[in-house]
Amino acid sequence: MPPSPPRSPQELRVALFVTCLVDLFRPSVGFAAVKLIEQAGFTVEVPEAQTCCGQPAYNSGDRATTRAIALQVIDAFEGYDAVVAPSGSCSGMLSHHYPGLFDDDPSLKARAENLANRSYELMAFLVDVLGVTKVTAHYDGTATYHDSCSGLRELGVKDQPRRLLRSVGGLKLSEMTSPEVCCGFGGTFCVKYPEISNAMVSEKSADIAATGADTLLAGDLGCLLNMAGKLQREGSAVRVRHVAEVLAGMGDQAAIGEPQSNKSGKR
Repeated sequence: MPPSPPRSPQELRVALFVTCLVDLFRPSVGFAAVKLIEQAGFTVEVPEAQTCCGQPAYNSGDRATTRAIALQVIDAFEGYDAVVAPSGSCSGMLSHHYPGLFDDDPSLKARAENLANRSYELMAFLVDVLGVTKVTAHYDGTATYHDSCSGLRELGVKDQPRRLLRSVGGLKLSEMTSPEVCCGFGGTFCVKYPEISNAMVSEKSADIAATGADTLLAGDLGCLLNMAGKLQREGSAVRVRHVAEVLAGMGDQAAIGEPQSNKSGKR
């Protein structure tokens, strides 16, 4: 479904779907998302009743729990024109998988489809819906970008983050040989198949190293946590950040996995 044309800030109600990983491990990503949408001229609301999108239960085959979670999410985001998440996997869950949970209930299925049609990944929302073409942020360094599986394959997020990153002052992009190859996280996949997951992220870390970049960016925190852990275990100096943090001018804080008090090498 093509994105709807943007309305005026006074007319469009935008809600942020924070995501579990952002809430628990990297709240700055949520603040960065709000800042970017507000810079585009729109007010952002954060419904307190929101919770997990249900993806862990869904990937584990627990449809009953997933349905219960999905209903809570549908209720929490009722009435908003756009529901935006700084995560391709969570956005994909809302927009691609919720409707199928309610095939046996036409009324609930209609509500799930309604939410699906209003749900967006952050980069796609900024570029494709709001028409943002550049940001005012500055970041001194060379970055490489990892295309997270759900954002790329389910939602078509590829050029949007790169388009915005090209407008960041001081930033140089150095592409990996295989930026679209999975990092091995895959939600519960890395728990069920740790040996395979480790082999995949090892290949990814080698690809990152070959770019010569000092910063790794992506749009999904799960992937970023997985890759940051591997890079740190290997002793790599590459700093890992969510793309929204750099675009919002919040690249001066500690990178993912670094102590929050570590402010050396400000960017």
